Amino acid sequence: MKPHIHFLMAACIACSTGAVAARESQAPAPAAAPAPAAAAPAVQAPTPAPDYAYDASERRDPFVSLVHSGTEAKATSSTPLQRPAGVAGIMVDEVAVRGIVQTRGSFVAMIAASNGRNYTIRPGDRLMDGSVRAINAQAVMLMQEVKNPLSLEKQREVRKQLRGEVK
Repeated sequence: MKPHIHFLMAACIACSTGAVAARESQAPAPAAAPAPAAAAPAVQAPTPAPDYAYDASERRDPFVSLVHSGTEAKATSSTPLQRPAGVAGIMVDEVAVRGIVQTRGSFVAMIAASNGRNYTIRPGDRLMDGSVRAINAQAVMLMQEVKNPLSLEKQREVRKQLRGEVK
């Protein structure tokens, strides 16, 4: 480098360190900390009257997400959703085929539910969110009602194999 550049760099460094030292010497002494003022009362959100009820007038709640709204059954906070007893209380996604039997020319399927109980189903039986469409020697075909308002299809066919997927 050229000698005058070295001189300029050294001058810049000296000026910057000198300016910092000058600012520190001119800084006023820190004042004593002020006495803490009385604490401001916490602001509480207003609460509705105990007898207040929102009337939706057949409109949907704008704060409830539409995503996954058709997959789970809605329950009120005060009373939990009670499922019907037996096959009518089983959802299509909870069905696991355990066996298929041919009796008097038609097929009957033995299924296991998520509650640990086993049931027999025939074509035409109703489930909580669908029905049994057909049963053959290898699988059970179920029609599931799609309750998602964003879906174009209102029903879909679900095929439950007796033995797992064959690849």
